[in-house]
Formats: sequence, C-alpha cells, structure tokens
Amino acid sequence: MVSLAALWLPIVLAAVIVFVASSILHMVLPYHRSDYKKLPDEDKVSAALRDAGVTPGFYMFPFSDHKQMKEPAMQEKFKRGPVGTVLIRPSGAVNLGPYLVKWFVFCLVVGFFTAYVAAHTLAPGTNYLEVFRVVGTVAFMSYGLANLANGIWKGEPSGMVIKEVIDGLIYGLLTAGTFGWLWPKM
Repeated sequence: MVSLAALWLPIVLAAVIVFVASSILHMVLPYHRSDYKKLPDEDKVSAALRDAGVTPGFYMFPFSDHKQMKEPAMQEKFKRGPVGTVLIRPSGAVNLGPYLVKWFVFCLVVGFFTAYVAAHTLAPGTNYLEVFRVVGTVAFMSYGLANLANGIWKGEPSGMVIKEVIDGLIYGLLTAGTFGWLWPKM
C-alpha cells in the first residue's frame, strides 16, 4: 500500500494540469462556444424576470408538485410550453475568479479521492500502465460520468453533455498520466 502523503505531488500536479487543460478546452478551442444560446428578445425576458422579482436560484417552469401534475390546468401549461429550467445568478458583472478557485479545489478533491483509491489498490513500484488504468478509471468517473446526470435530470442538450463527458475523459487521461509518471517506485 502507498501512503497518501507519498502522493501529494501527483495530486497537486494533476490538478494543475487538468485546470490548464480545461482552460484551453473552454477558452481557446472553439468547440464549447455553441453550448449556450442567446434568448430571443433577451432584454424583454430580462425585464420580465426583474419585474417578477426573481432572485438568484434554480427555477423550473411550469412549477408543480406531483399532485398538480395530474390536473388538467397543469397539463395544459406543460402542453402550451415553454417547459424548462433557469439558473439565475446574482446581478453584476461575472467574476470568474471564485468559479476558477472552486474548480481548482474540485480538481484537488478529485485528485485526492483518486489517490485514495489508487493507494489502497496499487503497491509501490506498480508499472505505469497499471497505475494509468486504475487512476484513469477513477478520475474519468469523477470528471466525466457525473455530467450524464445533468443530461438526465436537468435536460442539458445531449451535444453539450457529450462534450463534457469527452472533457472528463481528457482530464481522466491527464490525471492517469501524471500519477503513472510520479507513482512511487519502491
């Protein structure tokens, strides 16, 4: 068994590498630029939300509980549409700093739990490909498969979900390579 203390460098370095890779995938390469769409008549929709007193939160519309969903009036609302979810953030300019800090902390947490599994399943001196296989699987499950739930429950478009799963595969492979390279020898 390998101690977690012996894996601090791959945990931190993998988090840095994934952070840089995600920045490149989302800010430099063009394939995520189509993930979000502009609302038709955005100013009118924004004004209506403001006038309604909408505060930051995650909203579903039409909103109903299980009993109401069976009522004809609610069924008509769903039929008439639109049906959706909206995430409202606090007003003001978007400050990416806090989001990037949270993302980096998430990368460290994924690295820590990946290291935990690897440390309890692999011995010091395990060959690169075996470390790569175990670490890559755990990291991909954390970075990639979690995105499938957003497509299932939040209705994210399948193209967007597939891109996020592919990103997760890339992050998993980068994490696996980092751990394989820095795995304790004996």
